[in-house]
Amino acid sequence: MTVSRSYDDPCGLSRALNRVGERWALLVVRELVYGPKRFADLRRGLPGISPNVLSQRLDELESHDVLRRRLMPAPVSGWVYELTDVGAGLAPALIALARWGSRLPVQSARELSPNAFWLALETTYLPGRAGSGKVVINLDGESKEAQFDDRALTWVAVASRSSDAIISTTQVELRTIVFGDRQFDDALREQTMIVEGDTDLARRLIASFERPPTSILRGHPGRPVSGRPHRSG
Repeated sequence: MTVSRSYDDPCGLSRALNRVGERWALLVVRELVYGPKRFADLRRGLPGISPNVLSQRLDELESHDVLRRRLMPAPVSGWVYELTDVGAGLAPALIALARWGSRLPVQSARELSPNAFWLALETTYLPGRAGSGKVVINLDGESKEAQFDDRALTWVAVASRSSDAIISTTQVELRTIVFGDRQFDDALREQTMIVEGDTDLARRLIASFERPPTSILRGHPGRPVSGRPHRSG
């Protein structure tokens, strides 16, 4: 049985925290901000949460109209969780909070979930360094297109036909290049990263993310990952 707790404060911030202030709630929203996920996908993205607590948070967020459960049609089939319009309205606040947190020292050695990594790139982007363009990034078979200019970077789930470049690699490899000591050109030479199209633009984009005060990476940052990346398409 869930015990309802409230700040009993009319402030807008208090009202927001009444809905999404419980432990893990905003991280559940993070996992859904780029699209729907099954329960098992949420568990993989949030390895520190127990199944019971995740179920409780999902029920609470659904009761607050932050997310909903939907049956996906064939060929996907199965139940997924997705943000409602109310929940999607949290995205700017989530990004602002993540951007603030990205300036703090890293104190966890866990790998980022795929969604957390996309969010990390979005919130550490430094406008003006890469210019403007559209670059598809294919990580472990999952693709998003970065559309960026001198103001911001946004992710688009379906790539346009006018992309300037395609980067194909693994999340671990890209993380060591962006936030570690791995060199872009070394990854190209060793073919642990493949770039098609405008290589200079891709290089500028990868160099346009701010590193946190302390980067803790799994494994040696200069060691290439095993295997070859999947080419897009």
